[in-house]
Amino acid sequence: MIGLFAAVAVAGVLLDLLAKTLAVRHLDPAEPVRLLGGLLTLRLIRNPGAAFSLGERFTYVFAFLAVGVLIFIGIRLVPRLAHTGWAVALGLLCAGIAGNLIDRLFRAPGVFRGHVVDFFQLPHFAIFNVADMCITAAAVMIIVLAMVKGVGIDGHRYTRD
Repeated sequence: MIGLFAAVAVAGVLLDLLAKTLAVRHLDPAEPVRLLGGLLTLRLIRNPGAAFSLGERFTYVFAFLAVGVLIFIGIRLVPRLAHTGWAVALGLLCAGIAGNLIDRLFRAPGVFRGHVVDFFQLPHFAIFNVADMCITAAAVMIIVLAMVKGVGIDGHRYTRD
């Protein structure tokens, strides 16, 4: 299971980095690209905050929290992995966290203050990136696994009394 977790995490980070590299290289922030009749717009922004640009002055806090969550998952959860769904979910979660953390560490304006590159926009919704999609997919999977299916990280099925 650890191999599956690692493969999903690495693939997610690489896809996020590739998408952000292409977005920065080919998108002009002043000229959004409308696709699918406006259902999807490619609009390049650099987000100093979290979701919906919240906490713009606390970028360093998000970076330190991301490091802490990645360490927690790696030390406490990954060694207990014994279920395919959980391996994929935690791999996606780590990919998303790491993808945005890489921006916070290596993009302007500086280390632990870097702005996250976002470029996908749906109508009446925030602008997001591949890392955000990984985090969202992981959250949905974790809810389904834990609450709907009653499966623990170790593969144990829990019953409701």
